[in-house]
Amino acid sequence: MKVKDAVTLAKTHVVELFADEDVRNVGLEEVELDIDHKQWLVTIGFSRPWDEPRNTLANLAGGANFPRRSFKMVKISDTSGEVLSVKNREV
Repeated sequence: MKVKDAVTLAKTHVVELFADEDVRNVGLEEVELDIDHKQWLVTIGFSRPWDEPRNTLANLAGGANFPRRSFKMVKISDTSGEVLSVKNREV
């Protein structure tokens, strides 16, 4: 599998998995091929509506421009293309 295919698969999987949470700002953060295990490790970042500031003071402080983000590491089999896991990625 090519790196672009792994990234596309990871993004699609995250968007579909978290569809009921209205994820936004979905983007690639990191990608790595674990050659020993033949797995892609793809970190996808996104924000949810509750990650954005909800009050005027937070907006004035500039928080509206920088919503918090969640990061998920998607593990994909390089041979089968199967998504093996989705885990929190701490930064």
